[in-house]
Amino acid sequence: MNRGGNSDSIPNDLILEILSRLPAKSTGRFRCVSKLWGSMLCHSYFTELFLTRSSARPRLLIGIHQDGDRFFFSCPQPQNPYDNSSIVVAADLHMNFGRATSYKRCKYASGLLYFMSMHFSSEDKDRKRVICNPITRKFEILPNLRRITQRSYRELLGFDPIGNEWKVLSMNNTVNDNDNVHYILTLGTENVRWRKIQGPFNHDVRGVGICISGVLYYLALEIDDRIYVIGCFDVRSETFKSIVLNPYCSYQASTTLINYKGKLGVINLTHAYERVFPLQLRMRVLEDFEKQEWSTYVYTLMAENIVVKYVSVVGMTATGEIVLVKTNACKPFYVFYFNPGRNTLLSVEIQGVGEDHKCCNFHTVCAFVDHVEDLSFIL
Repeated sequence: MNRGGNSDSIPNDLILEILSRLPAKSTGRFRCVSKLWGSMLCHSYFTELFLTRSSARPRLLIGIHQDGDRFFFSCPQPQNPYDNSSIVVAADLHMNFGRATSYKRCKYASGLLYFMSMHFSSEDKDRKRVICNPITRKFEILPNLRRITQRSYRELLGFDPIGNEWKVLSMNNTVNDNDNVHYILTLGTENVRWRKIQGPFNHDVRGVGICISGVLYYLALEIDDRIYVIGCFDVRSETFKSIVLNPYCSYQASTTLINYKGKLGVINLTHAYERVFPLQLRMRVLEDFEKQEWSTYVYTLMAENIVVKYVSVVGMTATGEIVLVKTNACKPFYVFYFNPGRNTLLSVEIQGVGEDHKCCNFHTVCAFVDHVEDLSFIL
């Protein structure tokens, strides 16, 4: 090679194509290479290109609540987990973010996390509502909601894919209170503020909820009739509906709402108290909302393949695997992918997550499937 000669530089569009295939944390470092690279990697063209690439490689987002602190990791989801086998993958630590009492107040929708009650340090006495992107580590503090303090509220995060908008729904959750006024906040607007909306129901919201194709689903107890229902909130039109929970979907602490191929699925997990017994997943899928038609599936996972006392269902991947995660952060930390059609169970050890057993008695875990790395932030 003639070192004194000129060589053609790599075209910028080819550079962007290469960088779009790298992990999100790498793009942050490359922004510091030069002003040109910083400008290119912050441009909307690259963020959209990166999102397209990331959508083809969804990840599992894992949150660990440890001694008041929150740690968020992500790891790749197996692409073809068809065999009864075990693999090991490494997790990437994205952020150590704030302090809170539990993960029950952590909500997720389309790549963003919402915390209803967050402290940024042990000295921080004021609880804050926070929205954040765990990949970019960017966050915004949302305005306070002024209301009657003695009432109880549950808050959910939803995403409207048509309008490309995230909304926070805050519902009056006080038993025997006939005031059905709720509040909603649209993220990304010029003046982010809470608005009042009227809800038709008087119910007690249970669980975390899930957003599927622009509809927020959540479990609730009807106060007047004392029956369990599934509430449905259309994020775009801001309207409510409800449906009586299938009588065979009895509400339990282990009841989980999942996205079953674009439909709402309700899973009850039956724990065995001895490892010689199997673990049972009983799932109902809402086939038709108006006709209230459900289909039923029952799956058995043999106990010798899974530690049945310490797992919970966290969702279903777009490729059809039901995902179960350990409920504590002890090493070794496992995630299980169960394929109902093939009756296979893949055990995945996640390296970089968890601590020695004697140190993690007070750790809790949450996880979200099909997480896509997105470099954009809406606020």
